[in-house]
Formats: sequence, C-alpha cells, structure tokens
Amino acid sequence: MTPPKPKPEVERELKFAGVDLESLRGRLLELEAEREGPPSDEDNWLLDRDGELALSGSVLRVRQDGRGALITFKGPASFEGQTKLRRELELGIDSAELALDLLRGLGYTVVRRYQKIREEWRLGSETICLDHTPIGDFVEFEGAKAEAVAKRCGFDPQQAVRKSYLMLYQDWIAQNPDAPRDMVFRDSR
Repeated sequence: MTPPKPKPEVERELKFAGVDLESLRGRLLELEAEREGPPSDEDNWLLDRDGELALSGSVLRVRQDGRGALITFKGPASFEGQTKLRRELELGIDSAELALDLLRGLGYTVVRRYQKIREEWRLGSETICLDHTPIGDFVEFEGAKAEAVAKRCGFDPQQAVRKSYLMLYQDWIAQNPDAPRDMVFRDSR
C-alpha cells in the first residue's frame, strides 16, 4: 500500500453541491490541473461511542478506497466565511475490516456508512475532489488557497455547502423517508 501524502493537520475545505462534473473536468484541464489517478470507489464507515463524538462535533471514520485504507479523526469544525476548518489526523492501515474490528473492541459502533466515487485533481498545492454520491454530485476544494481555486473554477465561495456528507444525508432521509439507512449505491456488505 502506498502511504498517503502528508497533509496539514488543519483541513481547509469548501464543498459545492449539484455540480456538473463533466464541465468541471473541462475547466480543470483548461487550468492545467493534474488528475491524480482514475476515479476510485470509496467506502466509509463513521463510528461513535454512545454519541460522544457527535456531541463534540468530531468524527471518527474508516475509509477503504482504491489506494488502501485509512483511519481518520476530524475535530469540531469552525468556519472562516464558508470555508470549513477542522483538525484532521489520518493513519494509513492495511485493512479496513481489521480497523473496524479493533474500534468495535474499544466500544465504538458504526453509526453510518456512505459511499462515493472520488476523482482527485491537483492544481498547485490545492486538491480538488470530484465526488459522485448516491445523492448527487459534489466538488470539494481543499488547501490553503481553496477559495481562490474555487473562484478560478467558476464557483462562488459564498454558495459553499457547510454540511458534511452525513448531515446532507440526514436531510435527504428527512425528505425521502423510504431512503436506505446508509448512503450507499448498493449494499455490498
């Protein structure tokens, strides 16, 4: 497994919903952004123990994608305008299943699962993530210059979505009561 590239401890992110991914790919090519690899299926499990992380605004996630597996802790979010700031710690692991078993042994349970197909691009030091999800298409701009890159790609930072995928899916369930419990394309596990 290739270790992930080191990330700054504080994540800066802008997220936009309802994105035309094909048009955005064209714009990224015009800007001479580099695609980091082919799109990758992601499976994500959010864990909590008696609601303690949710209460503090933190997140514990295990992710499996085409590059390997990660355990991620995200601290409570704060905002500079529409830009979300969070302390983020990631650890590359060999097995998502083993990590889930270990965390269950520590008293954590999976509270939600979500999937997406992510395509990562890089423009300078900034990362642009094109996400296809069961509830629509999104883009995330990550890095110190996230706002500037979002503007160069035609997005107004004031229109950024402040909610996480978990929050967006909770809204989706409220509007679509027959939706599955988890935000998945298919139930493969």
